Amino acid sequence: MKFIDMHCDTLMQLLIHDHDRANLLKSEFTSVDFERMQAGGQLAQFFAVFLPPPQFYESFEVEGLTDSEYINILHGYLMKNLEANEALIKIAYNAHDLVENEKQGVMSAVLTMEDGRDVNGKLSRIKTFYDMGFRAMSLTWNYENCFGYPNSREPEIMHQGLKDFGREAVEYMQTLGMIVDVSHLSDGGFYDVAQICKKPFVATHSNARSVSNHPRNLTDDMIKILAKHGGITGINFAPAFSNADLSEHHGYVKAYAEMARHIVNVGGIDVIGLGSDFDGIGGILEVDSSDKMYLLENALRKVGFNTTEIEKIFYKNVLRVMYDCL
Repeated sequence: MKFIDMHCDTLMQLLIHDHDRANLLKSEFTSVDFERMQAGGQLAQFFAVFLPPPQFYESFEVEGLTDSEYINILHGYLMKNLEANEALIKIAYNAHDLVENEKQGVMSAVLTMEDGRDVNGKLSRIKTFYDMGFRAMSLTWNYENCFGYPNSREPEIMHQGLKDFGREAVEYMQTLGMIVDVSHLSDGGFYDVAQICKKPFVATHSNARSVSNHPRNLTDDMIKILAKHGGITGINFAPAFSNADLSEHHGYVKAYAEMARHIVNVGGIDVIGLGSDFDGIGGILEVDSSDKMYLLENALRKVGFNTTEIEKIFYKNVLRVMYDCL
């Protein structure tokens, strides 16, 4: 079955392991590449430009870059690979582009940003990213920035909402046509986003906290609010976000299916999509690449989902949000 995955960190892995070639057609260093996407029947992949913490460069022996330089390099990786493989995959700036690409027999790439810190309090910077082709942005990662505060085990951080600029920026993003992503955001920030947004917003790669009690996941109340706004959360394959035992190192497809069942029971079938987090997570994954998504389809059937429901989970819900927001 065709599918849309709302989050991967593959571009970052190219910088770490393959910066000389930065090959996305066939990569031995990543879980996502164009050949495996095609083999898996993929409709579209959201490729994130993840802004790493400062220690990233030292840890991976990568030359230190400014955020702007880093963004431009990863953006360039994607555009270079799309140009070289236009018979296989093209950029999609909205749902219409994605549908037209499918009609032409090619897959789609959607460009996103994880951590909006380089916006640095300037709406003009958001417009710059939009003009570069970015169509979704997670407001925070795991640190405070100009938008607000991150998910945290510290209550005083977790309860903090958006800053004044964050509120202004969320409204601007929705007007501009950029999807607001609350994955990694604090609980207080989530509720602020929900109050501001008139269009759907998303959690590109977050699970249910009542099943896997990690602060990166959404509470049942958040899932209900997300559903009321027409938004979606993408099932994250990380073991720490999908298992009841947060120390578990295995990502089990059965756990993903059971997570999906819980989220749908809470918020309905329209509130869920896929957000694998491929190439940004560790652990031993049963679904470890784009060509193995059929394993999740089979697991979803085992927990009672029918074909119509799986189509919504796999791509139709994301496509609807793209129509609504872009």
